[in-house]
Amino acid sequence: MRVNRILSFLALTTTLTTPTPSRASPAQSAVKAMATVDGETIAESQVLSTARSDLAKLDANPPQPKTAYDRARLQILWKALDGIIEDKLIAAEAAKQRTTRDHLLESEVESNVETPSDGEVDAFYEANKAQIPGVKAQVLPQVRQYMIDASRRRYRTMLVENLRRSHRVVTYLDPLRTEIATAGYPARGPANAPVTIVEFADFECPYCGALYPTLKQVESNYNGKVRLIYRQFPLVNSHPHAQKAAEASLCAQEQGRFWEFYDSLFSRQHELEVPQLKARAATLKMDQAAFDSCLDSGRQAAPIKKDQDDARKSGVSSTPTIFINGRLISGNRPYADLRAIIDDELQRAGVKR
Repeated sequence: MRVNRILSFLALTTTLTTPTPSRASPAQSAVKAMATVDGETIAESQVLSTARSDLAKLDANPPQPKTAYDRARLQILWKALDGIIEDKLIAAEAAKQRTTRDHLLESEVESNVETPSDGEVDAFYEANKAQIPGVKAQVLPQVRQYMIDASRRRYRTMLVENLRRSHRVVTYLDPLRTEIATAGYPARGPANAPVTIVEFADFECPYCGALYPTLKQVESNYNGKVRLIYRQFPLVNSHPHAQKAAEASLCAQEQGRFWEFYDSLFSRQHELEVPQLKARAATLKMDQAAFDSCLDSGRQAAPIKKDQDDARKSGVSSTPTIFINGRLISGNRPYADLRAIIDDELQRAGVKR
């Protein structure tokens, strides 16, 4: 079995994220448009033709319930549409640069692909050998090829993301969404806001800390239009203080002080030991005895475990992960990426920016 199948869970360089296109109302015509690239229409018929084989396999063994089938079908359509958009973007950029498609891919992708050294291949194997069956000497060539292919995918993804910014891409296909429970969890912003952001994060995670000011910028710039929900996903295997920090935040929530504590935790991520967490409560003038009792009891561990279980069921495997109206975004993404999705959601809801 090829390593790219064996290690599919490790393909971090090709994390699937929900597309972040802009959207405008297309004029009604005989041809139903799924998207336009620089004004050129991608018709529904073209997408269906590209997806025909995958759709036939889906229809031959449709998942139940119907909502699962509908989501699987939408995923297939997005895969086909993204492939067509990618091809058109590369062709358009090649024409713009007065070069060929192959030359563009060579200069932007192939010339950057890294060939791992023997030491790097060996280190990758040792780190993942539990998931790689077979004799080491026999599978190392496949490991090397997997690493080369991953590098190629990463540079191609970077190219396409850059081209999306420099060419006008408009899509009309509904985004992929995941239903995330929000009732009863820490929330900031109006309940009727057109955009809801659910954040799964870890208070000790440096990438979550880096995303924190970006989310603050979103809340400021979209005041009244965005509601932020926080759910716990401490990575206890790599962050030894994350669990107690998560528990402490819920102890603060018991006193109606979650968001003050949240801001404090992300503002000083290096101070997460239990005595420091208790000192924060004192600084915030909370009921110290109640906070200390809550934190020492460990009673907040159960709701944190539920958050972690719900997160994994929703496709969360790392932090930070956010859902913007159900659209999954992984990692510490720049403000521009979040703004594009939020603006698209406001446009879909008919709300002025």
